[in-house]
Amino acid sequence: MNSSVLRRLRDLPEFEVADRDPDPRGWTVRGGDGRPLGTVYELIVEPEALQVRYLDVALDAALQPNEHERHILLPIGVAALDAEADNVFVPALNHENVLRYPPYVELQITRDYERAMLQALQLPAPPEGEFYGQPAHDAGAFYRSRR
Repeated sequence: MNSSVLRRLRDLPEFEVADRDPDPRGWTVRGGDGRPLGTVYELIVEPEALQVRYLDVALDAALQPNEHERHILLPIGVAALDAEADNVFVPALNHENVLRYPPYVELQITRDYERAMLQALQLPAPPEGEFYGQPAHDAGAFYRSRR
């Protein structure tokens, strides 16, 4: 894991979501077709940059995911907050392709896993030195509709 870089927000009591931003934990995650895929379970942050990098999504049981593959991570920049309701939209995913998305085993985030996520979303892999500097990891785009 990039454990020296990424942490669960709940493990960082000195950190919290910025006052101007809503905390999406517990919100429904909807695919490009508007159908629910699951809920935001946790935020994965890069403490040094004070940035949320990933949404840990618990998939809806109605999708019948394997019990060991109930969670996925989404780069925050590929999702968007609903401007009016407590929903998170992920246009690149839907009921058909979400179960082919790489499952997330808690706290096992490797660079290979991060690249697999980007590939599943059909996004180019960023250069190593600029990994989190790409649009897929832009928290500003995620929160823009609610600011």
